Amino acid sequence: MEGKTVLIAGAAGFVPSTLAEHYLNLGAKVIGLDNFITGSQSNIDLLSKNKNFEFHKTNVYEALPDFKNQKIDYIMSMASPASPIDFAIIPIEIMRVNSEGTLKLLELAREKGARFLEASTSEVYGDPEIHPQTEDYVGHVNPIGPRSCYDESKRFAEAMTMSFHHKYKVDTRIVRIFNTYGPRMRPNDGRVIPNFITQAMSGADLTVYGDGTQTRSFCYSTDLVAAIHNVLMSDDVTPFNCGNPDEYTMLETAELIIKILGSKSKIKHLPLPKDDPKRRRPNIGKLQAVSDYAPLVKFEDGIRATAEYFKSL
Repeated sequence: MEGKTVLIAGAAGFVPSTLAEHYLNLGAKVIGLDNFITGSQSNIDLLSKNKNFEFHKTNVYEALPDFKNQKIDYIMSMASPASPIDFAIIPIEIMRVNSEGTLKLLELAREKGARFLEASTSEVYGDPEIHPQTEDYVGHVNPIGPRSCYDESKRFAEAMTMSFHHKYKVDTRIVRIFNTYGPRMRPNDGRVIPNFITQAMSGADLTVYGDGTQTRSFCYSTDLVAAIHNVLMSDDVTPFNCGNPDEYTMLETAELIIKILGSKSKIKHLPLPKDDPKRRRPNIGKLQAVSDYAPLVKFEDGIRATAEYFKSL
């Protein structure tokens, strides 16, 4: 990637900052954009130690910096908050970054002749009626539910991306990211892994919603970055599932984290939130057909690394 320039919107976030580090390590120049609505200054401080990193504090749905004389080879649209706690607090901001923000980034890609990658989500499948989920499944989504600000705006972002590809021949890619965890997450992120780890570390009860039989598939952050890179370098403009197909019930996940961290915590059951998906597991056969991608980090190792990061805070 030496001599290439990668622009990453949302660079202060957990996954985007890990992705930025990946491209810096490959010798690319990385331009990061973020407004810190959920991102962390510490992630930008870490990236800024590399002379090939350039950062602009900006809200991408309001305005982009002036890149008139800047060569940009790749644009990665990753600026959306993605945690359930954010859906109730900043729903309008989430919808605007995935609509107006995506539009501005696509217009920049068109202007620069850059390859564009939209970081979509498994949420576009909603509460899926098929299992595991394949890319040709069109979803089962509640357009007015508590998660709709995120899943519907991501569906819109995918449609906008494909429209730019068809109308303007912009070189686009789409990844649908499944549950991801790892260092640089917010401990109060609201997603299941940081919730369980912080509860187990403090000895508090682990809160399992419903009877705990609903499932998720957890991918460690560096494995996700490898998946995204493989999609970026592929020749296929249609969506790719990116994640780890290892599937756990919420009850199994809670019990495993208590065991891995040697915690004395117990498990407490709470009512199931509205529209909470019952099963989530990616079929990654499409990605594996065009690359050598395979998740490498074991769940136990990933949980320990994430817990160590939380302790360091």
